[in-house]
Amino acid sequence: MADPTPVLPAYGGGSLADVLPSVAGALAVPGEQNVLDLPPSPRYAVLLLDGLGWNLLRRNAETAPYLSSLAARSLTAGVPSTTAASLTSLGTGLPPGAHGIVGYTSIVPETGALLNALQWDAPVDPRRWQPHQTVFERVAAAGVATRNVSKARFDSSGLTAAAFRGSKHRGADTIEDRLDATRFASREGSSSLVYVYDSQLDYTGHGQGSESWQWRKELAAADAFASQVRSALPRDAVLVVVADHGMIDVAPENRVDLDSEPALTDGVRVIGGESRFRHLYCVDGAADDVLATYRERVGDKALVLSRDEAVGRGWFGEVEERVEPRLGDVIVASLGPIALVAGRRYPQEAGLIGLHGSLTDDEMLIPLLIDAG
Repeated sequence: MADPTPVLPAYGGGSLADVLPSVAGALAVPGEQNVLDLPPSPRYAVLLLDGLGWNLLRRNAETAPYLSSLAARSLTAGVPSTTAASLTSLGTGLPPGAHGIVGYTSIVPETGALLNALQWDAPVDPRRWQPHQTVFERVAAAGVATRNVSKARFDSSGLTAAAFRGSKHRGADTIEDRLDATRFASREGSSSLVYVYDSQLDYTGHGQGSESWQWRKELAAADAFASQVRSALPRDAVLVVVADHGMIDVAPENRVDLDSEPALTDGVRVIGGESRFRHLYCVDGAADDVLATYRERVGDKALVLSRDEAVGRGWFGEVEERVEPRLGDVIVASLGPIALVAGRRYPQEAGLIGLHGSLTDDEMLIPLLIDAG
């Protein structure tokens, strides 16, 4: 079977980055464009189900009767199709080349350290790393009550500051807490925007695989939760359900361990990104050799591009000057069922079953589901 054709991100009219600007337009915030043609309403709730790919939802429609009943179309994630980049695109309305969070991990050019954008484990100011105004800030400035309902520990995270500043955080660690917080927040002021985040599908997919019975059980729970969120909202509110990426399962025999093949680390200074979308930061002068080595090793199972080639294909949108050195000198985007793990450096990641990050339709296509009440 031929490996999939890459799905290019539809920035500007059909990507995750277009969701909140369109919601702002539907809320009648001045200057905002509703490019997704969402229904006008004074109140919106946006529920993001981490890891709910468009293809996964369609293949398991009977397990998610509520979600499958909604008005639906597909959007694309940005590149890479991973949580940190996607959540920041959602919050800012910008592609990764502009907001600057270009992967699960990426290099801090000034220090050579690797920043894990989910854990925010390097001493980097998130407001300098991502300096653009968020959609939440613009909506709040227009007088819309703007809330972010997610786990309490996310309140102080660097990613929250980068992606969601401008929204008041409501810490909610249980389903009941999330529903109560949503019910309250959606009735604040004369106009409101509530963002609700749930991570369980992604967590289960990573650990058990997206084709497992455990994942389908979690999908049924996510479907019930989405229906409960709708019930918690005022009648005049619109619920939008989206995801940050899809997922693909990769068997152990299809994992290439970079740490066990010396040729694959020769000339490589830092290994970033994740196993389906690697940023390889090279020793000075080694990028061409690394490019050739990886192309020979993975063949047609991955796209192996130089930084300039990936930027030229528009993967990250327009790339700002401060962001460009955060991208790998060589970028490896898996197309076939292959994962580039680094077992010694990142042992936990090497054991995951469900993966994402690259440009296949299973990873890139996400649902836009609308319940206007």
